[in-house]
Amino acid sequence: MDDSERGPKVETYRFVDDGTVPNNSLPLVVYRGALEESGDRAAACERMFDRNGWPGAWRNGIYGHHHYHSTAHEVLGIAAGHARVRLGGERGETVELRAGDVVVIPAGVAHKRETASPDLLVIGSYPCGQSPDICRAEPRAHDKAQQRIATVPLPAADPVTGSAEPLLACWTRSS
Repeated sequence: MDDSERGPKVETYRFVDDGTVPNNSLPLVVYRGALEESGDRAAACERMFDRNGWPGAWRNGIYGHHHYHSTAHEVLGIAAGHARVRLGGERGETVELRAGDVVVIPAGVAHKRETASPDLLVIGSYPCGQSPDICRAEPRAHDKAQQRIATVPLPAADPVTGSAEPLLACWTRSS
């Protein structure tokens, strides 16, 4: 079986609570090359997220300041361009995301655009039934946000595959 039959390469990243950003014990998951190169990649990404239980996708970029969501998990599909994104807050890690990549960000994990190509187009969404808030990385918001993060349920399915694998397998092993 060649790589195209196995699906996208999956990377996981873990970030600890730093007193400013709660982060999450669940790993952030990056799917390299999850979006097909042909046709309207943005529309295909929106359909995939909707079909897999992450409806109501939006189109935009990634904020240039550290922020996180304490009431929802988030998925970002890179439909065009590329960006360097700081994940996990100031003490986190910078990851290069390219067209075709998808990243699933657990509730509480900070993310910030460091640089981006002029053509960056991001498709974002949240699991069915979850509504995001926007929390800035500030120590005074930490404790209340941490309490909300602990109550965010796991999604019903992986936004890329529509099944439990690989996202829910990564998340149930780590919780």
